[in-house]
Amino acid sequence: MTLPPIDEWWSELSPDAQHSVLDSDSALLDETVREEIRQITGAVVGMVEQLSATDRKYARAHAPTED
Repeated sequence: MTLPPIDEWWSELSPDAQHSVLDSDSALLDETVREEIRQITGAVVGMVEQLSATDRKYARAHAPTED
């Protein structure tokens, strides 16, 4: 199981899932986020899959802005 590239799924995650990723102190993805990634990409994302430092930087750079 491999985490698909973040640019393939980040923009399609729900706002709640994006906030979960951004607010987490862990690089591990919670079950809800993994399930959304599976629905978006078709990839099975395992419990031990982690966001790299580069992925976390991408997520912060592409986070939705608060209006």
